[in-house]
Amino acid sequence: MTRTFDELVAEAESASVDGWDFSWLDGRATEERPSWGYARLVAERMARATAALDIQTGGGEVLASVPHLPALTAATESWPPNVARASHLLRPRGVVVVDTGDGSRLPFADDAFDLVVSRHPVSTGWEEIARVLQPGGTYLSQEVGPRSVAEVTEFFMGPQPPGYARDPERARAAAESAGLEVLDLRLESLRTVFHDVGAVIYFLRKVIWIVPGFTVDRYRAELRAFHDRIEADGPFVAHATRFLIEARKPV
Repeated sequence: MTRTFDELVAEAESASVDGWDFSWLDGRATEERPSWGYARLVAERMARATAALDIQTGGGEVLASVPHLPALTAATESWPPNVARASHLLRPRGVVVVDTGDGSRLPFADDAFDLVVSRHPVSTGWEEIARVLQPGGTYLSQEVGPRSVAEVTEFFMGPQPPGYARDPERARAAAESAGLEVLDLRLESLRTVFHDVGAVIYFLRKVIWIVPGFTVDRYRAELRAFHDRIEADGPFVAHATRFLIEARKPV
């Protein structure tokens, strides 16, 4: 039976958005995955590392999927619900989970890790990454790229000016400015499909930078229009962008 707009809204508004697990969207939204397979790359590098750090681990989901972790593995997170979730998931595997609060400095010694990773960081502190990496150590990250799901942003907020904060070439320049050598840099556009208005509500509550300040009450008229469009034309199609960057600290 087809659910009403109000039913879909109520269900999505009450769903928990803790952690970085999107399984609530199964059957309601889909997103192509980048061809490089970030989790596989992390697992391969973790198997060779002696000391590793996962920055902005979220709920620890990616790190928990790694079959073989180094004896010394740490993770940082600043959002309290995610700190608790990551601790529950990772501490049984011997991972030290550090609550970094709002601080930008990593609470680790210089040259502490031979591998640093981060998936979808809110921002990247290149100077700090370079500081905690051992000479010859590497940083691997999958980041949200430029104008990711811009179709959704502009549906709710109207046309947006060009933005460059998540441009991969800016990331390259920042890494090199911090003294790192960029080994790999790739960008892909990924088809993203929303099948109902509840899916986009959940997504916007969880990925808060797509429509800053999103709440159901604030955007109820736009949500109604989104729902009506899907009812009339079928699923809403957007395009996520992701880039992979790998950099090394020179010996």
